[in-house]
Amino acid sequence: MIHVIMGLKGSGKTKKLIDAIHDAVAEAHGDVVCIEYGRKLTYDVTYKVRLVDSQEYGICSPEMLKGFLSGMHAGNFDITNVFIDNLYKTIGSDTDAAVDFVEWCAKFAENNAMEITMTISADPATAPEALKKYL
Repeated sequence: MIHVIMGLKGSGKTKKLIDAIHDAVAEAHGDVVCIEYGRKLTYDVTYKVRLVDSQEYGICSPEMLKGFLSGMHAGNFDITNVFIDNLYKTIGSDTDAAVDFVEWCAKFAENNAMEITMTISADPATAPEALKKYL
């Protein structure tokens, strides 16, 4: 299953993401991972969450993030929830590439019994139809 939290800057996306992370930690029967752009969530989420700074690993494209997610899962089959904060900052703001990435995530999550939640800084009213089903 995949969830996209979309909104303009200052609309509360990160707060919703943090709440979802805490809910996942309380309910999940596996490991919870949060991929962030920069170290901004260190004091906002519980120590039980594996925080990963995408900048430390040089992730800058959808292909790199796909490989990173695949590698994390290959190394730990107990991951049940993945959260990605600021997708556009991590992979770039190409809308078509983001749509392709989200659709890939949907298949990846389904095939591996995971939930993936991500935030995108954009106006939900102008979201492509392919993304609207995940909002």
